[in-house]
Amino acid sequence: MKTNYDNSILKTKHLLILFGLLLTLSGCNQQGGATVNGNPVKRLHLVFVGRTPDDYWSFVRLGCDYAVHQLGDVDLDFRFPAERTAAAQQDLLQKLAQAGLDGIAVSPLEADNETDFLNTIAAQTLLVCADSDAEKSRRACYIGTDNLAAGKQAAELLKTALPQGGKIILFVGYANAQNTKERLAGIQDALAGSNIQIVDTLADGAEITVAQKNAQEAMAKYPDLAGMVGIYGYHGPAILTAVRAAAKAGQFRIVCFDGSNETLDGIASGDIYGTVAQKPLEIGWQTIYRMVKYLRGDKSELAGGKILIKTQTITKDSVVQYQAMRKSLLARPPNEHP
Repeated sequence: MKTNYDNSILKTKHLLILFGLLLTLSGCNQQGGATVNGNPVKRLHLVFVGRTPDDYWSFVRLGCDYAVHQLGDVDLDFRFPAERTAAAQQDLLQKLAQAGLDGIAVSPLEADNETDFLNTIAAQTLLVCADSDAEKSRRACYIGTDNLAAGKQAAELLKTALPQGGKIILFVGYANAQNTKERLAGIQDALAGSNIQIVDTLADGAEITVAQKNAQEAMAKYPDLAGMVGIYGYHGPAILTAVRAAAKAGQFRIVCFDGSNETLDGIASGDIYGTVAQKPLEIGWQTIYRMVKYLRGDKSELAGGKILIKTQTITKDSVVQYQAMRKSLLARPPNEHP
């Protein structure tokens, strides 16, 4: 049986397929290839390795497609590991690196445990971390959210939602991913000295059904629970499904990340207090655009080692405006910066 979240993903994918078709058709009308100072440039082959085929990564992919269309003479593959594990991700990366690519972008699942492996990839091709970093590795740059700051934003939402304090539970996907650790650190730092108490942190390996089960078990284990915080984009819909199934919608202050359609609908209905929205279109666009420019000679595009993209908080007061903004963003011509 399909859940509302399944339907949300399908609707988003149908929309993105339409935009992808428009990008392709528009690209077919371009004359000639990319040039630098009037000279033809080498056609580049890049791969972006995402995590899971959900709403968030669909928007990252669309941002990548925008960059490819604008730059020209770039072939881009967007891939996911066969399984949601670090081992499967490494196996995919190894095969890709051996294919002689010009560059790979990846969101590492276990940064601290993958440093040596990522260094072998970086020795073979341009390696950029996107969405989540592996700063101890020899990757050329990290492009994505300032996750420590995003965690602090989530904590501020919590403090507003729970002015008297209370017990909360944190839900995470990959406990060893750097973006997870940074978001948790930001939440913990910003909650220090408040009356909000973190009583548990539950991991689900990016499995939505496990996340729903974790939320169900949390409600049963902690009858005085005041709030729930979902660190990944699918957590909002997963938690919402669990509390509604238990007929407890509105009894908890729910704070989450990203802006899936179901999360935004939950905010509009009042069942979710707020979310910290990343900019996946921007992350995808910046990653591919900067990698291509770097490979074509402009080393300043990846200078400094980090390109941080700000997040924004969305509550019931701002959700309608945010939805309209995103609709407008998706309606832009493919030759414009997203």
